[in-house]
Amino acid sequence: MSRFSFSRWLGILIKEFIQLKRDRLTFGMIVGIPIMQLLLFGFAINSDPKHLPTAVVMADPGPFARAYVAAMDNSDYFEILGTLGEREAGRLLDQGEVQFVVTFPPGFHRDLVRGRAPVLLVEADATDPMATGGAISVLNRLGLEVFAPDLPGLERPAAPPVELRIHRRYNPEGVTAYNVVPGLLGVILTMTMVLMTGLAMTRERERGTFENLLATPATPLEVMTGKIVPYILIGLIQVSLILLAARWVFQVPMLGNLALLYLVVLLFICANLTLGITFSSIARNQLQAMQMTFFFFLPSILLSGFMFPFRGMPGWAQVIGNILPLTHFLALVRGILLKGNGPGMLWDHVWPILLFMGTVLALGLKTFRRTLD
Repeated sequence: MSRFSFSRWLGILIKEFIQLKRDRLTFGMIVGIPIMQLLLFGFAINSDPKHLPTAVVMADPGPFARAYVAAMDNSDYFEILGTLGEREAGRLLDQGEVQFVVTFPPGFHRDLVRGRAPVLLVEADATDPMATGGAISVLNRLGLEVFAPDLPGLERPAAPPVELRIHRRYNPEGVTAYNVVPGLLGVILTMTMVLMTGLAMTRERERGTFENLLATPATPLEVMTGKIVPYILIGLIQVSLILLAARWVFQVPMLGNLALLYLVVLLFICANLTLGITFSSIARNQLQAMQMTFFFFLPSILLSGFMFPFRGMPGWAQVIGNILPLTHFLALVRGILLKGNGPGMLWDHVWPILLFMGTVLALGLKTFRRTLD
């Protein structure tokens, strides 16, 4: 056995650094992933969301009700969108466009002046229990701070001046599984669909069969869709297994139409498969395809609202999150399962997925044609 040679070891070391320099994608991942993690965790992640969109139903628009709404707006936890009718406010809550609906009942001003502690109904979208906790705690002390200067005897009250009646819609017990398990449906599909198809074409290159594929008269669209379709069946099998576990293991309620849910899932699967096949047409080997997959998967899981409340992120992070199909899929699947949303309530989250899929497909076809040349 030969002795350790420092010169040979140094030569191998230099060779590896040269190889890393040539592989720009790997070098970019080495630098890019830590920077992305730092920025996302440092600036974008916030478990105490503020400026939550709130609708007000004002059956008694007196001065005390207006003062309470102004105090809510000044607390930074609520962003008052305006005074709406009960039906319109309920529709916005169903669609997820508002986080809270606060209803001031008839006679609110009269009962407050007479010391009767009027009931203030607060309806919260509790599909994500973490998103509402901080704001509700603010409401619990807001009444005393607002009304004490104008109502005598509230400096040391025997009871709160307002009775808050919190109605946690869609998840009244705050069960975390109701939020996490539907989210896992999207996370698992994103990971497996993008990764499996991302390796499809690069595997052809590494095995030497890609040249045979290029020699056939098949068009780029035929090749890409031909590689995508088999994985659609795999994705639907995954979805069925996850839904069975969600229903019978975690007792997640399924209020909506399952056929509609499968249509949404099919759209999401196609978007991820299109991205995966595009990665495979850009990458030169399976390692690069895997690196691209993880580079996409990291912001998807952090900026989609799966791990942290979406509305707790700064504006720039929400813009990035709205580009990702997982963000819209989570809103769709939670809306169908937990709220029973129908087709008319889904379009606002369907068209961004369609736009993403069309853009990625166009990029993939362009890249594949360049490969053919």
